[in-house]
Amino acid sequence: MEKILFLIAIVIFFCIAFQRMLRKTGVPGLLIFILLGMLFGSDGLFKITFDNYSFANQLCSIALIFIMFYGGAGTKWSTAKPIATKAILLSSIGTILTGGLVGLFCHYTLGFNWHEALLTGAVICSTDAASVFSILRSKKMNLKYNTAPLLEVESGSNDPFSYLLTIIVLTSITGGSYSISDMLLLLLSQVVIGIIGGVCFALIAKQILIRFDISDSILDTAFIVGIALIAYTVPYLLNGNGYLAVYIAGIILGNSQIPRKKAILNFLGGLTGLMQMFLFFLLGLLSFPSELPIVSVTAFSIALFLTFIARPLAIALLMTPFHSPLRQQLFIAWSGMRGAASIVFAIMAITGTNSLTNDIFHIVFFIVLFSILIQGTLLPVVAKKLDMIDDNENVLKTFNDYTQEMPVEFLQFTLHQGHAWEGKKISDIILPPECIMALIIRNHEKVLPKGDTILKKGDTLVLGGKEGGEISTVHLYEKEVTKDDPWLGGRIMDVVPDKNLIILIIRKNNVIIPNGNTILYENDWLYISDR
Repeated sequence: MEKILFLIAIVIFFCIAFQRMLRKTGVPGLLIFILLGMLFGSDGLFKITFDNYSFANQLCSIALIFIMFYGGAGTKWSTAKPIATKAILLSSIGTILTGGLVGLFCHYTLGFNWHEALLTGAVICSTDAASVFSILRSKKMNLKYNTAPLLEVESGSNDPFSYLLTIIVLTSITGGSYSISDMLLLLLSQVVIGIIGGVCFALIAKQILIRFDISDSILDTAFIVGIALIAYTVPYLLNGNGYLAVYIAGIILGNSQIPRKKAILNFLGGLTGLMQMFLFFLLGLLSFPSELPIVSVTAFSIALFLTFIARPLAIALLMTPFHSPLRQQLFIAWSGMRGAASIVFAIMAITGTNSLTNDIFHIVFFIVLFSILIQGTLLPVVAKKLDMIDDNENVLKTFNDYTQEMPVEFLQFTLHQGHAWEGKKISDIILPPECIMALIIRNHEKVLPKGDTILKKGDTLVLGGKEGGEISTVHLYEKEVTKDDPWLGGRIMDVVPDKNLIILIIRKNNVIIPNGNTILYENDWLYISDR
């Protein structure tokens, strides 16, 4: 046991050291976890024997649950909504088209039998959200035409469709005669049960977090972990798509106003990062590098076809009707990196049937290495060559776990009998400069202060002003005033509902403490307190 713990610590230190080195070269950091796994594996320097595909499949499935859940939770729906139709088409029909084209190539060009050709296309047709997000964030690639949220939603939601195709092909292989109607019924049940399960569990979790305030960030995060697990398992047991369910549950919860959401997202981000490290290292450990040269010609051919023909063609067919610019289509095509999910689905293929004649695991493993190393490394270069960089955008704002630094400090105190403010309206009180009364707690209930609110003995007052800080009774969320926003151009007292109180505005990097007469302008970032 102690040796295993020591090995884990050494691997983590190696990962940190190599990741810092590779940042300067532009090579995606996730690649080092695969390479380290290969280094420690059976064909590596440390000769750790591990070839239990069935056990690895179970471990990888658990890791994918949290990776997909956080992928959904990190998707900012307000940013993703304008491109949702295109993203969903790419993640569903685009994934199926890509898998089908790869299957045709494998059968007619490489001589695979139909089952293995379609299975290869199914496991390799999805893109890797972890790799895409990692590069977009680390390189701060601010892209034109809402391309960043488009890639975020597509790469985060296409794994379930690759999983669906893999299940359908495996069922066809192991189930003998399998009619088209049976396949369509399986596809329908997987999608419908997955969607319903994800929505239901997310709404239940949201109501529990709001109505039964746990008031403990550790218990909140433990509860969210439980929700992610049950959102996957129940639809799966009902013959639905558990990965689709957990992704949808993540989207709903990540875009809901729930207590301590920032702490929950931070926890999920850290947990997902560890899961990604573990997953990529385990997949590297499971591989046999000596097998890669044997499959290199086949795998390289598939990688070239996938990168330069199958994915670009699928994207052109789906995005041209939307009049998407050619350079955007080309960039999205190049951004279709393959990753851990494809290797995990390849493991499923191996454990799901004993009749494979091709080494699908190492073929897919080779393609993933090619994709991360070549496409990932050159992604920033391709973005510049295609003139896709927009310095007026901020890619980090497409993620829910991003918040600007809030230079706000809260002061809380209780109004005792005889205090000078007792019995007075808030409008008659002289507050410190650039301060606002953010909240009143009266008889254990929250009261949003207005100008005509009369203060009473025993009221707990929360004042807000410049410079950071946090009080648990104040729950803030942020909102950007866009050109289509109904609040645009209006005074706060006229356009903001009574249930909301704007306590801070960031306007062109300037901090403004508002009052009722403050006018809201486009691109204002509002920090809002509500009941």
